[in-house]
Amino acid sequence: MKIVIAPDSFKGSLSAAEAAGAMAKAIRQIDGEISVVSKPMADGGEGTMEALLTATTGKRVPVTCTGPIGEKINTYYARIGTDTAIIENASIAGLIQVPESSRNPDFTTSFGIGEVIKHALDQGCTSFIIGLGGSATNDGGLGMLMALGMEAWDENGKKLGAFGQDLLNVDRISMDKLDVRLTSVAIRVASDVDNPLCGPRGATYVYGPQKGALERQLAPYDNAMSKYGKLLESELKRNFMDQPGAGAAGGLGFAFLSLGAQLVSGAKLLADAIEVENEIQDASLVLTGEGQSDEQTLYGKAPGYIAELAQKHGVPVILISGSLSGDLTKLQTRFAGCFSIVNKPMPLQECMANAEPLLIEQTKQIINVIKRISNLKGE
Repeated sequence: MKIVIAPDSFKGSLSAAEAAGAMAKAIRQIDGEISVVSKPMADGGEGTMEALLTATTGKRVPVTCTGPIGEKINTYYARIGTDTAIIENASIAGLIQVPESSRNPDFTTSFGIGEVIKHALDQGCTSFIIGLGGSATNDGGLGMLMALGMEAWDENGKKLGAFGQDLLNVDRISMDKLDVRLTSVAIRVASDVDNPLCGPRGATYVYGPQKGALERQLAPYDNAMSKYGKLLESELKRNFMDQPGAGAAGGLGFAFLSLGAQLVSGAKLLADAIEVENEIQDASLVLTGEGQSDEQTLYGKAPGYIAELAQKHGVPVILISGSLSGDLTKLQTRFAGCFSIVNKPMPLQECMANAEPLLIEQTKQIINVIKRISNLKGE
């Protein structure tokens, strides 16, 4: 029997690699003769860079840049091959870096993303893979574009800064000083959402609240994002505000589109890079998982994409998650079974603190049942 393990991270508890390791450990405890192939996954959010580094001979490049609330932080990006940089938004302008009490789109910026891109350009990189997930910002990529040379002014001609509150006052922009090297690079942006920049399904209304936006802030930000978007479209003589994914990461998707980037499924990009389909096609079973699963798991999330690949090759796939919610019948159209690691009533913090042993125990239970059924069938 061959089992492919391809989970996403259990956010706040286990990285994708740690989750895969726990599942593999559980399988070995049940039957050491089962062939196990681990392929930790991501979908453009936290863990994207690590998953690609795990699958390649890339290296980390340390860098100091501006963090999401304007402070200097020490972080890194990855470099694979001779000229490809992998930059993860979550490690530069990530929501996880901002304490809950400080979350407010007025005071966050994507400026650091642009700084890291410039660093990579200085190192000779001409190809970029950007993981957009986990953003703390709702600045439409204003900060990132400013770091790359864009300028913006308010209606009184005052030059603006690079924070969300500055977006509210943008009246004029200029791309004249944009880094010219950007015209000769290839940028692929890994995203798991298809939202436009503005409107009821746009960046602000859908994702603003989780970044600290209050109800009274939503309409002003959406209006400002629309004005800013139209200014940028007019400057570049191209329309992309309504393109699927423009609203990703608080409008960073839109900013990258303005640079000529290609927005792609983060899960597909990762799966292709680590060649997971090659392993799935002759597997007996696939195990995947994530921290929390609901109907959205089927739309761009790593476990949903893994299930697509497994179905394509007629291989059963089981979902093991920190928690399950929503309409499970929809998940069951793609997964042979959906299981939570929580085996008794317990507080969320306790569950997160014990995610690894809980995941090991649930995986053991599942593998034990599958083994017994296989033995009954003589397989």
